[in-house]
This record gives sequence, C-alpha cells and structure tokens, in this order.
Amino acid sequence: MTNLQIPSIEVRLSEGHWRQHTAVSQSYMEESCFLLHFRFLVMAKQYDFLFRLLMLGDSGVGKTCVLRRFTESEFDPSHISTIGVDFKMKTLELDGIRVRVQIWDTAGQERYHTITKQYYRRAQGIIFVYDITSKSSFQHLVKWASDVDEYAQDKVQRILVGNKCDEELRRQVTKDQGNKLAETYGMEFFETSAFNSMNICESFTRVTELVLQAHKRDMDNLLGSLDDYLEKAILEEEESEGTDNNAHKTCIC
Repeated sequence: MTNLQIPSIEVRLSEGHWRQHTAVSQSYMEESCFLLHFRFLVMAKQYDFLFRLLMLGDSGVGKTCVLRRFTESEFDPSHISTIGVDFKMKTLELDGIRVRVQIWDTAGQERYHTITKQYYRRAQGIIFVYDITSKSSFQHLVKWASDVDEYAQDKVQRILVGNKCDEELRRQVTKDQGNKLAETYGMEFFETSAFNSMNICESFTRVTELVLQAHKRDMDNLLGSLDDYLEKAILEEEESEGTDNNAHKTCIC
C-alpha cells in the first residue's frame, strides 16, 4: 500500500501586500461597525415608548387568536395551546406618539402558572380574557385578578375582554355580567371576536392608551418632585449663605 504525500503550501505576503490586507480588514470592520450603529439608530427611531402587555385567562378562551388577529390580521382556530409564554410586537401611533407594544401570550393551564407569574412584575398592562361561552372561564377571573394583585405592579393598567361574542347562541355569560365584574375591579370592558375582528383593535388600543397616560402621570410626578427638591435645596443654600454672612459681621463701636 502506497502512502501518498500531500505537499504543504506556505503562503507568504510581502510587506506591501500585508499592509494592504490589514487596511482592507480594518476598512471592513469600520464599515460593519457603521452599519450596526446605523441599524441601531433606525430601530431606535421606530418608536417613542416600549410597553409590555400581558394576556391572562384560562386555556381555550382564545388569547392567541385575539393576539394574532391584532398583530397579523389573521384568524386560525386550529392552533395548538400555548406552551409557557409567547409574545408578539406591534407599533401603534397615539396622538402623534409611536408606541411599541410587546404583548405576552400566556398559557392558561395550571401547570404553567409558576412560569407565567414571573412575567407579571414587568407588565405595564394586563388584559384579562374569558370566553363568553364558558362560564367557568368567567368565574376563574377572580383567581387571575388575585394573582395580579399579588405579583404585578401596583399601578398596572387592566382591561377585561369577553371573547367569542360572535357565538351568541352558545353564550353562557351575559354582557351585563361582564360589565359588573369590570366595574368591581375598576376596569374597562370589551366584548371581542377574533373570528370577525370585532373590538380587537379597540381593546388593545385602549389598554395601550391607559398605560401611556399612567406613564405620563408618573413622569409629571417625578419632574414635580425633582422641581420641589431643587427649589428646597436652593432655599437651604441661600439660608446657609445668609447665616454665614451674619456670622462674619463685626460690631464697630
């Protein structure tokens, strides 16, 4: 058996070629950094605020269908149940302000509750969803609301959504019952249909408006507190200077 010897090839660059190669590499890296920076600036200008919304409710109430109808204008009733959490993004323009919403779709099954509760604290808006053809999904809202009270921010904004209102013949929860529950928790109420897109955009837009309004109030309060603090600091400094000046005065008799 004959051993084949494969000759090795050694490539050497002259000093001129090496400098040229280095210059090309450096130019390529600079161009790549510029493109990354440009892309970042473009993405940063796509919206003014980023808010996180969380959809909560029993499995099968149609959270994923509602979300897909809003973000993709599609309806697919044959989807499988959400495992853990999923999210989609959409940009809204409210009074000239571009708001990017990150909407988290959570699994309704009990075995995933430990996972989904980890997302409560980061949410600025909560969308409670029940199925108008399922009385149990409506009754379980008390438990979902209790979890939000325990794990979410105190000032989180909330709305109530009764989905599948196109299935009127199978209705088990009246619209009046939905309104009363929403009033009990101080929420606004919408009946929606992912099938025919009824009130889908309206409900998401409204909860985003509530979050934006709450954010503006927080910013105004923060700026007001800062102004008060600065004004108080200036007064204290002036009083201190006045005291020091009085201490340095001498009496000439």
